[in-house]
Amino acid sequence: MSAAESVFPQLEALLPHVQKPIQYVGGELNSTVKPWESADVRWALMYPDAYEVGLPNQGVMILYEVLNEREGVLAERTYSVWPDLEELMREHKVPQFTVDSHRPVGAFDVFGLSFSTELGYTNMLTALDLAGIPLESKDRTVDHPIVLAGGHAAFNPEPIADFIDAAIIGDGEQAVLDMTEIIRAWKAEGRPGGREEVLFRLAKTGSVYIPRFYDVEYLPDGRIGRVVPNKSGVPWRVSKHTVMDLDEWPYPKQPLVPLAETVHERMSVEIFRGCTRGCRFCQAGMITRPVRERSITGIGEMVEKGLKATGFEEVGLLSLSSADHSEIGEIAKGLADRYTEDKVGLSLPSTRVDAFNVDLANELTRNGRRSGLTFAPEGGSERMRKVINKMVSEEDLIRTVSTAYGNGWRQVKLYFMCGLPTETDEDVLQIADMAMNVIAEGRKVSGQNDIRCTVSIGGFVPKPHTPFQWAPQLSAEETDERLRKLRDKIRGDKKYGRSIGFRYHDGKPGIVEGLLSRGDRRIGAVIRAVYEDGGRFDGWREHFSYDRWMACAEKTLPEMGVDVAWYTTRERTYEEVLPWDHLDSGLDKDWLWEDWQDSLDETEVEDCRWTPCFDCGVCPQMDTHIQIGPTGKKLLPLSVVK
Repeated sequence: MSAAESVFPQLEALLPHVQKPIQYVGGELNSTVKPWESADVRWALMYPDAYEVGLPNQGVMILYEVLNEREGVLAERTYSVWPDLEELMREHKVPQFTVDSHRPVGAFDVFGLSFSTELGYTNMLTALDLAGIPLESKDRTVDHPIVLAGGHAAFNPEPIADFIDAAIIGDGEQAVLDMTEIIRAWKAEGRPGGREEVLFRLAKTGSVYIPRFYDVEYLPDGRIGRVVPNKSGVPWRVSKHTVMDLDEWPYPKQPLVPLAETVHERMSVEIFRGCTRGCRFCQAGMITRPVRERSITGIGEMVEKGLKATGFEEVGLLSLSSADHSEIGEIAKGLADRYTEDKVGLSLPSTRVDAFNVDLANELTRNGRRSGLTFAPEGGSERMRKVINKMVSEEDLIRTVSTAYGNGWRQVKLYFMCGLPTETDEDVLQIADMAMNVIAEGRKVSGQNDIRCTVSIGGFVPKPHTPFQWAPQLSAEETDERLRKLRDKIRGDKKYGRSIGFRYHDGKPGIVEGLLSRGDRRIGAVIRAVYEDGGRFDGWREHFSYDRWMACAEKTLPEMGVDVAWYTTRERTYEEVLPWDHLDSGLDKDWLWEDWQDSLDETEVEDCRWTPCFDCGVCPQMDTHIQIGPTGKKLLPLSVVK
């Protein structure tokens, strides 16, 4: 099949002229190359960002392995090329290629993109264009790949509805295998009914969303009237996928080892999926319910195999709140015991203030280096933490950092958000007081003055499928003004100011992210205009242009009767049809609305893992249930083989 020949000979000539050519070469340890002819269904998987960000992505790595393990199925990876190579590829007519075999992406059956943030949308359009795939779904023929979106941002794929053929919401492992079988059968029958037919077969399952089979009707004031299927046999709502029993899916078994430096130089193991803490701003926690823990023995096996396969010296124990695993103490101790000789370090990327204890921290740093600790109180004042349901008191925080500083840590990082619903200047200024109290406590318990605390602040962006999906977003100007006051307060403090680092993002990227996260199909025109104007790598500060996004929005949105503020700083009402209402995350909309009202009353809700159910709707609707230990098993050190 000539269309699938390697483009490496043409590409190789261009590589001496670009930065970091190594990222385009492929051949990583544990990568898989299967003969093209051996496969009936071929997937090109993309994380739409640079190699250094995309390669360590767990989602893509897992699907790459799950698909390649299947007989007759092949999966290869592609990443966004930097603008220097893009220009040369256009000039020399080299198409978007996979790093595994340098085959043209346009030759595959499925082009699957994983979006963990909405800021990757322009990179998707670059890749489609370089691959020779028409940007809009309606212009593609039976010979073009099915363009599929997944990942957290796919829970509202409406802004990119014109550009994708399909979206999968939720866990991908089983979903991509089911989809593969449907495509395989259609191809075996001789591709009857063309592109329309294969998409219809996928839509009929009720678990793959095909935007072209739904019409959106708008009201005169710009709101959505309703979203209706335009073809019989297409379901009114599409459900998310939930993988139960993570021990049955111990991926990645052979994690990829990057050739060029990447953002995470470690092997990662997902120790559980889902979160029931109920933080109201957190989309990841809401859409991944219910909690499903991997067993302590399952984790042990994955770490063992992964270290053997990669040679990494650090293991990241991943999840939304890793210290919440019911057996985290045993896991950390067991792994530290097992790898004492090998000096393998352990890390928990995120630790809740109230789940931290020094025993756990000591186990984590026993074999590795003692880096700083990161905690996320999120809200500066007690009142704000009630609004967002982040049940951590200032006493909890001070007690925790006191323990850490008393046990030899010198550096603590605190993460907060600015622009949360009902927030005032005063709420944000209390962040400074909290940081000062942390330094004071650290100096007291350690008897040292070299204690540091870094305050890191992100702008709040309301997300779909959360209680804050109705909330107004703070404007960029107000966000910047609030952060300026906070910075002045910290810098102006003679006693502690020098010991407090202050890192923040200005409010502008948050507005663009807000436009994309709660947008509907009309936003597609803005994304396309930004891409055509040269927008690339919007998640990178040096490439992001707020002015470009605003100019393109002003050019495209007024004729539709809406503007950026309509999507971002406007509060929604209960009656409004939200663009993602026909996509079922399992969460009951009324429950989300009640939780939004509770937040305005500053009412907290407990974690349903340890308390009775709050009827969020996920378990009965998705026919799932919370899966947690303890299993009571210990992670025994492996016997040393001489």
